[in-house]
Amino acid sequence: MKIRYNLKTDIETSKRMSKVHLKRGEIEDDIALRLWHDGIRYRRNYKKLPGSPDIAITKYKIAIFADGEFWHGYNWENKKKQLKHNREYWINKIETNIKRDRKKDLELHKMGWITLHFWGKMIKNHPDYCIEKIKFYIRSKSNI
Repeated sequence: MKIRYNLKTDIETSKRMSKVHLKRGEIEDDIALRLWHDGIRYRRNYKKLPGSPDIAITKYKIAIFADGEFWHGYNWENKKKQLKHNREYWINKIETNIKRDRKKDLELHKMGWITLHFWGKMIKNHPDYCIEKIKFYIRSKSNI
């Protein structure tokens, strides 16, 4: 049996994947800059914590993750049905990411940290909401 590859699709996929950045992406930068301008200090990709949160507000023990919809399984049960190319690989990859996210959240919670996850589109379309939610948790930690 001869395996056929769609070269055009593979080139397009490769080009698209080359634009994916694991750290300091546009959505993460947007939240970080807004927090900085509001006087909220933080650490970026803080390796001392499980999952290296995109933003860690150490003073208040708040870990913030800016999650890409595809990589972290937004609306996963529906999206999973739509996968066509390399289906088994992507299902395994995304479900492993989802499990890892839950595990790191549990570890952070046991350490006394609050974890906040924002979907990329939420950050892009409603950045003020995301900032206000973070500030809400800062205020709640300040009153303890």
